Amino acid sequence: MAQRTVLFVLFDGVQSLDLTGPLEVFAGAEKHRPGTYRIRTASPDGGPVRASSGLTVVPDVSLAEVSDPHTLLVPGGEGTRTPQPELVDWLRAHGTCAERLVSVCTGAILLASAGLLDGRRATTHWAYCDKLARDHPEVQVDPDPIFVRDGHVATSAGVTSGIDLALALVEEDLGRDVALGIARHLVVFLRRPGNQAQFSAQLAAQTARREPLREVQRWITEHPDADLSVETLATRASLSPRHFARAFQAETGMTPGRYVDRVRLEHARRLLEDTTDGVEEVSRASGYGTPEAMRRAFVKTLGAAPAEYRRRFHPVPAH
Repeated sequence: MAQRTVLFVLFDGVQSLDLTGPLEVFAGAEKHRPGTYRIRTASPDGGPVRASSGLTVVPDVSLAEVSDPHTLLVPGGEGTRTPQPELVDWLRAHGTCAERLVSVCTGAILLASAGLLDGRRATTHWAYCDKLARDHPEVQVDPDPIFVRDGHVATSAGVTSGIDLALALVEEDLGRDVALGIARHLVVFLRRPGNQAQFSAQLAAQTARREPLREVQRWITEHPDADLSVETLATRASLSPRHFARAFQAETGMTPGRYVDRVRLEHARRLLEDTTDGVEEVSRASGYGTPEAMRRAFVKTLGAAPAEYRRRFHPVPAH
């Protein structure tokens, strides 16, 4: 494979982990396969930039000095709130020339400001999805996944999801074994698919204000294989089924059924990732009852059957 230049765009107010997380992934790939990637960093004027954390980063060159890269990666951070006009202009002029255009977190706002996400599906940090959709109605914003691929454009959610996306790109370029080696070195798992939700079930739902409903939330999480019908849960909360369903949705932002579905899927995913239990055993432990019911839930939400999910995301033991 010919050497591919990966250019990281720097600016004042950049989120340092948006930058260093993916950079470490590509640098690790270069160590595994020397000559694979040429990593470059550039700021608008070539001068040092100050990250939102206070870290000072010295780029290799100015944007005017770089040739069009294979992979152009734009991190996010506070500096995207009032982006430098010259940075947006440069992205508008050069973004379409990159073979692969990538953003991390609110870097998607910079891409959208340059018109590079028009007509495309994209995501960003959950706290800025509404802003991206409101300011750029021509962008199809999907607030749920940790990263989204639309043709040669890839956008990711907040901060650490940039590592997941970078690992996916390295796997695409160099194969799963190299990506797994990097993941082990960084002590992360190569197992988060792009369409995994930005939040776990517990984070996606608000915590109920009333203790009986909070206790029901804890019970669901700790007993995914139990009878979790509305009637049973309502009894635990000492409410009528109708009152319970209304109160649960009002206080958590989702219906009891939706919450149960998320908890069961999350529990099944963890068992497939972390154990060698069979699919039938996992389906029972997660409350699906039958492997077919679990398969339908996986295909609908993750786009892969349980066996395929395990093949793709079960960590390979280090030797």
